Amino acid sequence: MLADTNTPLKRIAIFYDGTFFVNTSFYYRYTHARNRFIDFMGLHEYVKHKVADFETSSNVSLCQIVEAHFFRGRFSLSSAKSKNALETDRLQDQLLMYAGIVSHYYPMNEKKEPPEEKGIDVWLALESYDLAVHKRFDVMVLFAGDQDYVPLIRKVNGLGTRVLILGVDIEYEDSKGKKRYIKTSPALFKESSYVVMLSEDVDSKTAKGNRTIDDIFQQ
Repeated sequence: MLADTNTPLKRIAIFYDGTFFVNTSFYYRYTHARNRFIDFMGLHEYVKHKVADFETSSNVSLCQIVEAHFFRGRFSLSSAKSKNALETDRLQDQLLMYAGIVSHYYPMNEKKEPPEEKGIDVWLALESYDLAVHKRFDVMVLFAGDQDYVPLIRKVNGLGTRVLILGVDIEYEDSKGKKRYIKTSPALFKESSYVVMLSEDVDSKTAKGNRTIDDIFQQ
């Protein structure tokens, strides 16, 4: 049965490209002045405020996240053991669980050197589109950077679901002085209904002391 769309409540579904999210979170923890990881629950509250600004004249109580999904490649048990990554994996699962986010993991291609994350973007696209069809949420939030998600956005637009891109535009130097980039493709912006630049909001002059911004980061 399709959800009743004749309601003032704005149903939000958020989908994470896990590697893109982790890279962004690591930047804020180890390079940015915030010196904190991104907190899922704080980020969700931020998203609700943004959707409210676009859809309900800032009535945040009418904006609720009804679906949240996280997609990422994962190493085998033996590889995780050799890299001492089991504790990190368990912590990530715990954070996702407490934030009410459904995790989706796909095996890494460990035959490649370095190991390759393959197929996770296809799975994200298929799962999010399937949910958009059957759950009929109002706004789909995509935290991703790859322009390969353009066909997904177009398909979701065809359902009448608005797409909000949660983007970043980050450039920095690593510990070896090498330029690094974490950027959302402008191609995603062109297809979406709404664009929210997280990196710009965090660095804005009004961010200091803004509770909604501060709470994005783990205390």
